[in-house]
Amino acid sequence: MSSSNTIPNLGAVRPLKLDASGQDWVARILLLLTALFLIIFLLVPMSAMLLRAVQDNNGNFVGLLHFQEMLATPAIGTSIWNSVWVSAVTTIITVPLAFAFAYGLTRSNMPFKSGFRLLALVPLLAPSLLSALSLIQWMGNQGIAKALLMGNSVYGPIGIILASVYNTFPHALMILITALALADGRLYEAADSLKAGTIRKFFTVTLPGCKYGLISAATVVFIYVIADFGAPKVIGGNFNVLAVEVFKQVIGQQNFSRGAVIGLFLLLPSIISFLVDNNVRKKLKAQLSARSVAYVAKPNLKFDMLMLAYCTVIGLFFIAIIGMAIYTSLIALWPYNLSFTLKHYEFVLVEGDVAPAFFNSLKMSFMTAFFGTITVFITAYLLEKTKTWQGLKGSMHLLAMGSMAVPGIVLGLGYIMFFNSASNPLGFLYGSMAILVLANIVHYYTSSHLTAVTALKSIDDEFESVSASLKVPFYKTFFRVTVPVCLPAILDIGRYFFVVSMSTLSCIVFLYSPDTLLAAVAIMNLDEAGEIGPAAALACMSVYASFLVCVLYAAITKVWLTKTQRWRTR
Repeated sequence: MSSSNTIPNLGAVRPLKLDASGQDWVARILLLLTALFLIIFLLVPMSAMLLRAVQDNNGNFVGLLHFQEMLATPAIGTSIWNSVWVSAVTTIITVPLAFAFAYGLTRSNMPFKSGFRLLALVPLLAPSLLSALSLIQWMGNQGIAKALLMGNSVYGPIGIILASVYNTFPHALMILITALALADGRLYEAADSLKAGTIRKFFTVTLPGCKYGLISAATVVFIYVIADFGAPKVIGGNFNVLAVEVFKQVIGQQNFSRGAVIGLFLLLPSIISFLVDNNVRKKLKAQLSARSVAYVAKPNLKFDMLMLAYCTVIGLFFIAIIGMAIYTSLIALWPYNLSFTLKHYEFVLVEGDVAPAFFNSLKMSFMTAFFGTITVFITAYLLEKTKTWQGLKGSMHLLAMGSMAVPGIVLGLGYIMFFNSASNPLGFLYGSMAILVLANIVHYYTSSHLTAVTALKSIDDEFESVSASLKVPFYKTFFRVTVPVCLPAILDIGRYFFVVSMSTLSCIVFLYSPDTLLAAVAIMNLDEAGEIGPAAALACMSVYASFLVCVLYAAITKVWLTKTQRWRTR
């Protein structure tokens, strides 16, 4: 047979290095641009904050003077201790509760699993202030359930912990559901053959199998709580934490140097937790085996009903929080006039001056979803599917993962130090909608990056190999193969960016201007003014908007993917 009729061995083709002299130079330019983006909007602001911490307000170098002063201030030491122990207590409460809930969803045959899972994810749609507002209505000075606190006040650590448990529960739940889903059914079959009891199997098989998931969930919860600004600001009372202390120093006293020092204090535990979590994630990947068998829960009426009862109790807690916020937004004046009215919504949308804040949030969230999805997915593609400049790609991957270690309020503080400067050519961004969008993209970059990378890793490198061997430009392969295959992940990234941008406060509290006031900031301002009804109405409107986007996403995804992803079911 002639060589012209020989079928090439495509399996032996290796990914070719892109040739800068050819048309694939576009890849290198994009790679440099994305690297520059992460450096300017992540590393440089953090460096500017570090520089400001060793300068006085006139820009003179003072070394570690501010650090010494802050550490010698009793109030700062108290704030550090308060932040650490409240975050630790919240973690200790949230992770076991979420683990039991995830265990019920994955290891039982109880009914209504889908409903419970959706209910537990509702806090992702709400600003962190919503839970604090609801808890004040439930257990505040005029709350209907304040007797449950047995004389203690909800304004302080109790309120912060309860609000933080509500806010962080879905984050821990998603991690733990994944960890439990990775269980190898063969281990349980072996345990059954050895006549091991239920408790023994739990402690010798289940817990060891998901220990890395537990550690990862704990670190995520701890990072979230120690950096959260919304809940402590609304329900913290006189109980000071670092996130609120940063706000007081920068906004209240205009002391940017001290604010930078406190920001670095806040950054340190987040970096440590991130390093622990990053190490755990690497080990977690090794838990799956090619020979693993999916675990299938066996019917057990007693256990199933026990899990149903537990999940119902947790579900009632979520309903109580979101339900009280909705109820407060629909009554005239708590607790004196409980007649139903829409006046709070009318005030928010028509009579008051906060309607632009809601629409600004919608605009920012849609822009973040659009530009964030494009940036994240193209960058992940360049990192995973091209073979050029491996050293730079390694550094970029580290930057992409590193944004998780920077708390939102610290990132916003760094943006003040860097962009709010007359000598900075990028200073025009400060106070604009663009900087809010950029801050959200950078702040939530890591989770979206991991989603994109996971989707891209599922595509065999042979697609790029064959395209390279046929001299097909990488961007044609990208649009004709990669994007259609990864469409579910791309849509999911867009939804995630929208939801988190709609509810964020810590990341943007230093960056908005009168023209770019956002819903989360307006909720905080309304609460400070004692306008609880309008504050609840605006918080609920944020939830409604995110819920509507999620419903539209589900509907569009179902129709769109049915047409474009038929190959998956063949």
